[in-house]
Amino acid sequence: MSEPPSWLYEGARVLDPAKDREGIIQFIGEWEDPQTRRVIPRAIFLRPEGGGVEWVVADHQALRQTDAR
Repeated sequence: MSEPPSWLYEGARVLDPAKDREGIIQFIGEWEDPQTRRVIPRAIFLRPEGGGVEWVVADHQALRQTDAR
């Protein structure tokens, strides 16, 4: 897997097209997919602005940069 681009950092606002929603990056780090048991070394942990349920994106290439607010 390639290195994440510079616009992917903790606190950045991004778009997850797969879920059609925006999130704030809470953490970038290791995550084990519970279904495949595959370890992802740089998964992206996202949370909606203002709080809510966190979700994980295994491949940073699936995310899109959003305009800063």
